[in-house]
Amino acid sequence: QVQLVEPGGGLVQAGDSLRLSCKISRRTIGSYTLAWFRQAPGKEREFVAAIRSFRSGGSNTYYTDAVQGRFTISIDNAKNTANLQMNSLKPEDTAVYYCALDNAYLTDGTLLSGSQYEYWGQGTQVTVSS
Repeated sequence: QVQLVEPGGGLVQAGDSLRLSCKISRRTIGSYTLAWFRQAPGKEREFVAAIRSFRSGGSNTYYTDAVQGRFTISIDNAKNTANLQMNSLKPEDTAVYYCALDNAYLTDGTLLSGSQYEYWGQGTQVTVSS
């Protein structure tokens, strides 16, 4: 059983930056897909970003258009921690953010769907004021 723990989150102003972290209880080696999703009040959960690790080493990233160029997803393998650096935040970024993990290299189509991920963090609130 893999556990994901998300400290952080908070209240910031529009234009500010914030970094979310997701501590992973397994070693971040081998093949896996780590993603961030978010859910705003009254809306469905949506995909934000993902990083996919190859079994042979190396990785690639994938972002939704709404955050492309503003958010950066990364993995700190020494700390088994995933990070989501969020810059130029907007009020519409306000949501509960969840990290999710699957022990497989998900395809471009499947990584967008939350149902593909086996493990989830508890979520952390991000509020961006205008």
